[in-house]
Amino acid sequence: MGAVNYKIAGVYLFSRPRQTIVAVLGVTFGISMYIFMNSFMSGVNNTQNDLAFSTLAHIRIYNDYPPNTTNLMKKAYPDSTILNLRHARVIKYTDGIKNSASIVSLAQKYPDVMGITPQVNVNVFFRNGDNKVNGTLAGVDVSGEQKVFNIAQYMIAGDWKQLQYRADGIIMGVDLARQLSLALDDNVNILTSEGISKNYKVIGLFQINVKSVDQGKSYININSTRQLLSKNQDYVTDLQINVRDYEKTADITQKLAAVVPYKVESWQISNQQLEAGSKLRSIIANAVSLTILLVAGFGIYNIMNMTINEKIKEIAILKAMGFSGGDVTIIFLLQAIAIGILGGVVGILLGFLIATWVNHIPFKIGGLSHLPMAYDPKDYSLAFFFGLITTLVAGYLPARKASKVDPVEIIRG
Repeated sequence: MGAVNYKIAGVYLFSRPRQTIVAVLGVTFGISMYIFMNSFMSGVNNTQNDLAFSTLAHIRIYNDYPPNTTNLMKKAYPDSTILNLRHARVIKYTDGIKNSASIVSLAQKYPDVMGITPQVNVNVFFRNGDNKVNGTLAGVDVSGEQKVFNIAQYMIAGDWKQLQYRADGIIMGVDLARQLSLALDDNVNILTSEGISKNYKVIGLFQINVKSVDQGKSYININSTRQLLSKNQDYVTDLQINVRDYEKTADITQKLAAVVPYKVESWQISNQQLEAGSKLRSIIANAVSLTILLVAGFGIYNIMNMTINEKIKEIAILKAMGFSGGDVTIIFLLQAIAIGILGGVVGILLGFLIATWVNHIPFKIGGLSHLPMAYDPKDYSLAFFFGLITTLVAGYLPARKASKVDPVEIIRG
């Protein structure tokens, strides 16, 4: 009776077109909102990650501070009541990374490592006349920094590549330059904590749209920084590494930590709030979207239930003619499947159109020109899958009820 079941399901589906349209619209709305919410949250997460990774590497290698070395005698004799130390001195530790070239060579052997760049970061005062601002001076390998952070895309004045050839050149954050009343080709004085002072010429301005960076960071050539600090050509304070998939850093971090005598730290550890915020937004989006699909499912359940109540005598006649309970279940499940597929296809198209429309809404804040939106095929597949499952469950319960109808009792009235 397979072909007959299909025909009866089609007749039932189109005998009440308004109810069918309402059921289809319920699925359509649920799936389109699922796609829109996940596209928007994914877009927000991607935008935040792009901003964060403009200055944050996936893995960082640095020389961590040593354990507390004050009052070593007190630690050695904790029960002594006579021991009394005055003016305990902190043992100076060796700062920076001394064998950076060998570590760079080692890291580059891992196939998942996409880029690695050395840095020499120094806390300094930027001075222009009476104006003085505290910030960070980053000595960088120009080509390596570009490969890892793509810093050239944030330049609003000057050329990033010029930093490689200008030992006296400095590229400043636009807000920092504004605080110091500086423009291109002006001179700025750098003062280190050791009292070393040197003048540099502003050859570029950048704007990452991360306030703490734009108003407190500048770049110079890494060799110029080493000269400023009187360090050798292998000295760095940080090694910044980018990998193929920024969400999968644990394996490489563990391998490097086992062979590198310095602190190896993934971005998930150093910026747990970034990862937590991204996951929380995704959970909220999924929860809202699935709730909408469940509401649509209840609507489909009510419509199917009403259809069964209206056609209860017809169902009894079908069973009296020899149709089994399984046949009746299939008839109503076919209706639910048709509603789910039609609503799913229309919902995917509507969700895409809504996301595209919202993506073009002007949104001038933090360097954004429009609301961020992501178009991940996985979101569309999951939306269709969840929509179809919800429809099937909503259709199965009334269909199961219809399959248990006793034709004798119904016909007798």
